[in-house]
Amino acid sequence: MRTAPTILHLDMDAFFAAAEQAAKPSLRGKPVVVGGLGPRGVVATASYEARRFGVHSAMPMGQARRLAPNAAYLVPRFAFYRSISEQVMRLLGLLSPLVEPLSLDEAFVDLEAGDVAHDTAGARAAGERLRADILATTGLTGSVGLAGSKMLAKIASEQAKPDGLALIEPGTERELLGPKSVRILPGVGPATGEHLRRAGMTTVSDLAEAGEDELVRLLGRAHGSSLYRMAQGHDDRPVVAERDAKSVSVEDTFAVDLHDRVRIRGEVERLAERCVERLRASGHSGRTIVLKVRRFDFSTLTRSETLRGPTDALGVVREAAGRLLESVDTTGGVRLLGVGVSGLADYTQEDLFAQAEPVEPAGERGGEGAAPVVAVAAAAQPAGPVAPAERYWAPGHDVRHAVHGAGWVQGSGLGRVTVRFEEPGSAPGRVRTFAVDDPELEAGEALPLVREPVLGPVPVSVSAPSTAAGRGGAPGPAAGPDSHPHHL
Repeated sequence: MRTAPTILHLDMDAFFAAAEQAAKPSLRGKPVVVGGLGPRGVVATASYEARRFGVHSAMPMGQARRLAPNAAYLVPRFAFYRSISEQVMRLLGLLSPLVEPLSLDEAFVDLEAGDVAHDTAGARAAGERLRADILATTGLTGSVGLAGSKMLAKIASEQAKPDGLALIEPGTERELLGPKSVRILPGVGPATGEHLRRAGMTTVSDLAEAGEDELVRLLGRAHGSSLYRMAQGHDDRPVVAERDAKSVSVEDTFAVDLHDRVRIRGEVERLAERCVERLRASGHSGRTIVLKVRRFDFSTLTRSETLRGPTDALGVVREAAGRLLESVDTTGGVRLLGVGVSGLADYTQEDLFAQAEPVEPAGERGGEGAAPVVAVAAAAQPAGPVAPAERYWAPGHDVRHAVHGAGWVQGSGLGRVTVRFEEPGSAPGRVRTFAVDDPELEAGEALPLVREPVLGPVPVSVSAPSTAAGRGGAPGPAAGPDSHPHHL
């Protein structure tokens, strides 16, 4: 345990929903729910306005609609969220070389490793500068927790939400943790929590009083010993810098099971295109092509094919994914498809059209009654061109009209699509309806939430701006009940 609160945990506030509200002026201050909109969809993120109705992450979308029928329901825009996440991660990288991303909107930072903080005052100043820089760069807010360990820093950031900073002084850990639920500790999920409850342990202090031997008896040596140390406030896990990606993949879950073999083949080809786009954007190539198929009965199959050398060629990936599909029985319907590339490298094999090596395909993952894995063999292409999927406008996605400019889809159906034309920073825009095949309407690119200022020559008589607001030179968040730092 450290003697100073120099481990920082950042958690962006309702990230996906907040990004959508910032991009769409008409949604600011209103309940917004982001997730899968089909019958099997689940909530990815709910804005704080939607949470007041009881909507939360991982909730079935149907239940969310019943709780908040007037909320805006949007399909995720992961490329947009990823671009904002990259901006935030760059700011974290300015603080320290040790940044451990947990997701697009969450990360640990070791402030000592960056030599930016060695005591309480320095850690608090670094946290406040970070919050101001994030707001200035992205227009979004994040909550910061500071403590002497990763466990406590994450607990502190949860206490700081939304849009705040909380600091736990080393030496106060046991007093803080004692009355809290055992679920607050890492590694205590619903099943472990229920197991401990049946043993009469519901708070962290109950675990500390039970002793290590009792927890080992209940949970096993590794888990029991680790949990006892955490109940004492001890957590020596280091901040680990981001590891290189091991694979790149994309997948889609369909609202209605796909039965038509030609349509399934077409979806696999489109997923291959998206996968290659992401592969190239990451600057990698890969040797192993992977196909994932979840069937009507929830059985999930994976098939893989390994090339002689790494590639980022669309034709190679698409053809390999098509060959893999031929080995999968899709009778009964398909509810999910995915295409991935693993065995990543930083270069591309010259022989782009290398044939696959004779290797055993990957085994199945889950699903009773699933068909056995069989060897992959090259198959003939289906006769005739693959028909494109019907033009579909996903709620929340960006569009551009030749006359009206940039906007986003509010909804579509019965051959029509409704678009609201507005941009980040504008006033709420007007709504118009078009035919889904209107030639003047096309998919658009996400616009940045914060426009880069146009800088001209600075007169020599003008002094440099104060750095009190942070390295970005922008003012911090407006003062208010949720913007003041908390001290635990």
